[in-house]
Amino acid sequence: MHSDQANEQTQGTGRRAILGAAMLGAGGAVLGLPGTAAAAEARTARHGGRGLKSLPVPTIIGHRGASGYRPEHTFGSYDLALDLGADIVEAGDLVPTKDGHLVCRHEPEIGGTTDVASHPEFAGRRTTKVVDGVSTTGWFTEDFTLAELKTLRAVERIPANRPHNTLYNGRWEIPTFEEVLKWQDEQTRKRGRQVWIYPETKHPTYFRKRGLALEERVAKLLRKYGKDGRNSPVVLQSFEPTSIQKLNQLVDNPLVVLLSTADSRPYDFVEAGDPRTVADLITPKGLREIAGYAQGIGPTLDLVVPKNADGTLGTPSTLVADAHKVGLVLHPYTMRNENPFLPAEFRKGGAADGYGDPFGAFKAYFATGIDGVFTDNADTGVLARADFLAG
Repeated sequence: MHSDQANEQTQGTGRRAILGAAMLGAGGAVLGLPGTAAAAEARTARHGGRGLKSLPVPTIIGHRGASGYRPEHTFGSYDLALDLGADIVEAGDLVPTKDGHLVCRHEPEIGGTTDVASHPEFAGRRTTKVVDGVSTTGWFTEDFTLAELKTLRAVERIPANRPHNTLYNGRWEIPTFEEVLKWQDEQTRKRGRQVWIYPETKHPTYFRKRGLALEERVAKLLRKYGKDGRNSPVVLQSFEPTSIQKLNQLVDNPLVVLLSTADSRPYDFVEAGDPRTVADLITPKGLREIAGYAQGIGPTLDLVVPKNADGTLGTPSTLVADAHKVGLVLHPYTMRNENPFLPAEFRKGGAADGYGDPFGAFKAYFATGIDGVFTDNADTGVLARADFLAG
């Protein structure tokens, strides 16, 4: 562990321990709107807990909204996720514009998620860049002003798997994070319950090197809208541990470290020369370290239940027990209904856009004791949870 990481962790451990206790029900009101704070507290008290503990378990997290049914990271997708019963909406993956605004796109490259290719005025913006060591060709948010991005419209990212979603191509624009924070308040009022969001800092090292640091921008907006507290309904996540450590110094929100495949290295580790892999981070020692500055982890489902050579589910790992032992919640990703995304034994036929048996897969993953799951199909997740809790 590098000294700067150690210093950040040491400084944040005490405050984070307090926040962890709050998340486990020790106190503090869910942060709602100014006029509804008492009502929000009363609602969460009825659930027997506060903060994240006010949410049902397993928690159903709408991955990029309801991206199984609408183009991802649009208000159409976010609204539908709430309609379908999601407890939290992942709104959104945050990337910056040229003029420093935060917008919601899965990646900075937007050729696959917008109609930018059909805009002749932006043909000259197409370029090749190296993002986290990977050469990528397309159009990038950091080369557009917000006003320019607002002229684009979202399209379905994986039409081969979701041809029906292409019906909605061109209907919605790219949301900003500030618009999402306002939307959250509007939906909280409209629905009479606290709406939760789960934004992610995308490629923070890449953007910091380009003078477009994400963490300070996120913190500034959270402070502006009074959503930077320990029980705020905004959970922050990143694949780069140092991004979460930076956020730990800036805000009191619940924080989650995302974990990719066991043999991968977070890109901030690559840049810093830290040789550790995700496999190191999910050891008891690695998890204790994470627990010093974060409240949860977001592992791939394969880290929870590895797959056999034939693509079927193998024996669950000890990750759930190990993480719970140090007080971390687990919100693995991502459950989808379509065949190609399911473990082999839950597929039905070979159609790329055909549904398999996601209920069987949800049951297997819930049985491991995970605290929640990201899913593109919140309605399926809500029904699967009801089945699971009914025994």
